[in-house]
Amino acid sequence: MFENLSDRLERSFKILKGEGKITEINVAETLKDVRRALLDADVNYKVAKTFTDTVKQKALGQNVLTAVKPGQLMVKIVHDELATLMGGEAVGMNLDGRPSIILMSGLQGSGKTTFSGKLANMLKTKQHKKPLLVACDVYRPAAIEQLKVVAAQIGVPVYTEEGNKDVVAIAQHAIAEAKAKGNDIVIIDTAGRLAVDEEMMNEIENLKNAVSPNETLFVVDSMTGQDAVNTAKEFNDRLDFDGVVLTKLDGDTRGGAALSIRTVVTKPIKFVGTGEKMEAIDVFHPSRMADRILGMGDIVSLVERAQEQYDEEEARRLQKKIQKNKFDFDDFLGQIQQIKKMGNLKDLASMIPGVGKAIKDIDIDDDAFKGIEAIIQSMTPKERANPQILNTSRKMRIAKGSGTNIQEVNRLLKQFDQTRKMMKMVTNTNMRGMMGAMRNMKGRMPN
Repeated sequence: MFENLSDRLERSFKILKGEGKITEINVAETLKDVRRALLDADVNYKVAKTFTDTVKQKALGQNVLTAVKPGQLMVKIVHDELATLMGGEAVGMNLDGRPSIILMSGLQGSGKTTFSGKLANMLKTKQHKKPLLVACDVYRPAAIEQLKVVAAQIGVPVYTEEGNKDVVAIAQHAIAEAKAKGNDIVIIDTAGRLAVDEEMMNEIENLKNAVSPNETLFVVDSMTGQDAVNTAKEFNDRLDFDGVVLTKLDGDTRGGAALSIRTVVTKPIKFVGTGEKMEAIDVFHPSRMADRILGMGDIVSLVERAQEQYDEEEARRLQKKIQKNKFDFDDFLGQIQQIKKMGNLKDLASMIPGVGKAIKDIDIDDDAFKGIEAIIQSMTPKERANPQILNTSRKMRIAKGSGTNIQEVNRLLKQFDQTRKMMKMVTNTNMRGMMGAMRNMKGRMPN
């Protein structure tokens, strides 16, 4: 995500490296390079020009603060302006309706159906809502079937009227069904349409007027770059949507749509899709995205993703097992499953400051754990619980069953043993620290 832009901006800031003061000459040279980087990233020309003009105005005349070099000050100014360009603050959804109605709109192939599933899954798991998906794409072959498959994946009901082409009637019937069955969210998946297709644009306009949605979202494929921004403007002129969803941002190294769309349509980016998995959806935070563009990582989002998979009761159970040196391969497998639920591995690694640039040319396969999982799943329940019983004949059977070799099995056993020792040491150290802190507090308590 934004790899080329990040590299270009980093090179631009090097112009100021070693300079003792920000001057009109070195600022002009730096910003010329910044503007070129933005244009190469497919950012709208007017947006890029206004952006660099604003940065220049803020940078000129500023005295370099103590221990802050001109290059660092410029990074700070560019970061703040990037965040402002993308909207400043994250914007939530209006879910006040009973039920709340969310209408999806966008071009063909933008990822509306998949995103509808991701949004339903997020609202179900994180906000404990009861969503109903509605199939109003009555034109694309297999569109209804696709929505059914997505709904089955996340355990959410889907309303369909196969054979009926009246999308207004389908949506109204679905809303009545939601009220009757206690669904508090209705997500209407519509057909992709071109802004130049008057008949199709009239249809979605009529649909919006008929159901009065709490939220109308425009879903756009970020890989289409500047075209995405132009299309968003045309749709907004007709629908006056509430927010933008950028899909396939994980595959876009340019990112021009994310940087231009807020300025051109004056509507916030609300969500981004970063992969195929149903969990691959993020609320759009402009400041965090600016961090990532400038190679600063995004620790806050990484911690949030980890917390979403964190089970307090499970953590307590594991802590007791670790202290008794009873942590086994079933526990290890459970931890791997939690990491996988957090999302794309390369995307997760890029959230760590400094790591994104280091791994940009490395292909991190999402199936990186496949071999480990195969080895563990080839063990018997007794072997998983008691790794010490694994002798040569057992290891050979496991290697054969997992499609690996005995060296890979031995390597995993060694790594597991080292991990278990380290976890016990860390847990015991934390316990001693807590006990010490409690004794200190007790010593300070008045008698």
